[in-house]
Amino acid sequence: IGELIIERSGVINVAIEGMMLIAASVGFITAFYTESLFIGCIAALLIAGLIGVLHAFMSVYLKGHQIIIGLGLLIFCTGLSALVYRIFIGIRVVAPKIPVLQRVDIPLLSKIPYVGSIFFSQPVLVYLAYVLVPIVAIVLFRTPLGLRLRACGENPRAIDSLGINVYKFRFYAIVTGSSIIGLAGFFLPAVLTGSFSDGMVGGRGWLSLQLVIFGRWIPKYVLVGSLLFAYIESMQYRLAMITKAIPSQFFLMLPYLSAIVIIVFVYKRSEAPLSFMKPYDREKR
Repeated sequence: IGELIIERSGVINVAIEGMMLIAASVGFITAFYTESLFIGCIAALLIAGLIGVLHAFMSVYLKGHQIIIGLGLLIFCTGLSALVYRIFIGIRVVAPKIPVLQRVDIPLLSKIPYVGSIFFSQPVLVYLAYVLVPIVAIVLFRTPLGLRLRACGENPRAIDSLGINVYKFRFYAIVTGSSIIGLAGFFLPAVLTGSFSDGMVGGRGWLSLQLVIFGRWIPKYVLVGSLLFAYIESMQYRLAMITKAIPSQFFLMLPYLSAIVIIVFVYKRSEAPLSFMKPYDREKR
C-alpha cells in the first residue's frame, strides 16, 4: 500500500527492501531499550519517513533518476541497518529478544471454521493492514485529494496549470508511503521473530514492488495479490515437510518464481500512470 501511494504520484521507489530493513533495525532497538513495542513502531515509522524525505528531495526537487536514487538508498539503508544494530546492540552470543505482538481474536468472526483462524485471529498490525486498504482506496478514488494525487501521476502539467503544486504532492506521497513501508519493516521483528538479523526482509520488498504491478495500482487487487503470494510462501514449508525428494531450495524460491511468472502475464495488460518514473519540470516545454 505504501508503494502504491508513491507510484500513484508518478514516482517509483525501488528502495523498499532497504527501507524495511532500517525500520526493522531501528524499531527493534527502540523497542528493546524502551521495552515498548508502540514506541518501537513510532521509531520505525519516523526513520522510514526520514529516508522518504531524502528520496523525495532527490527525485522530486533535484529531478534525479528515480531508479538510481532508489538503488543508492537501498544499499545505504542495508548497510546502515547493520551498522546501527552493532552500535547499539553489539555482537552477542545470544541475540536479544523483544516480546512479540500476540494474536487478537475478533469475537464471532474468529470462530468461523478455517477462515476465522486465518483472517480474524491475528496481531493488531495485520488488522491495521486490512483497514489501510479501504482507507487508501476511498482517499484515492473518492476524494479531491486522491484525484489530485492521481493527476500528479497521470498529467502533472495539467494539474499544475490549476495552481496545484505537483512537487509538494509528490513529496508528501513519498514520505507517507515510505512511513507505511517502515511499518511493514517493523512487523518482522515485532510479530515474526522478536529479534533482528541482517537481511531478514528476505526479498519481501521486491515482492511488494511486483505486487503493485500485479494489482494494477488498485488497493483491493494489491490485497488479493498479497494474500496469494502469502499463501505460496506458507505453502513452501508444508511441501518441504511432506517430501524430501525435492531440494528445500526449490521450495524457497517458489514465491519469487511465481511472482516472475505472474508479472510477465499481468504486466502486458496493466496500465501504469502515464507520467510514471518521469520527473516533472515546470520550466520544460
